[in-house]
Amino acid sequence: MTNKPSAKRQLYEIVSVRRSKPPFGAEGSDWYRYEITRGTSTIRGYRQGDLETVMTAVKENVVQLNERQYGNRGRDGLVRTSKKKPATDDSLPASPAK
Repeated sequence: MTNKPSAKRQLYEIVSVRRSKPPFGAEGSDWYRYEITRGTSTIRGYRQGDLETVMTAVKENVVQLNERQYGNRGRDGLVRTSKKKPATDDSLPASPAK
């Protein structure tokens, strides 16, 4: 079995990243407006920073959206640990007498 999407499934992809005025209520400069689509769904957002930083962040968002959609979250490296019991009065060290 493979984790690759079937031909019927569509992936999110970046349509555009363009320099923009700040969004309503925001200040500063170096704002970009991005657009991500998947089929007929569109995600539009703003990001502040230089073009390279914004592109890196938007690409990472697209990767995460696609991983979430297909259940591939890269959890192979996680290690389960046992749950610790909550501390009780008997398990706490005694405080020194004054």
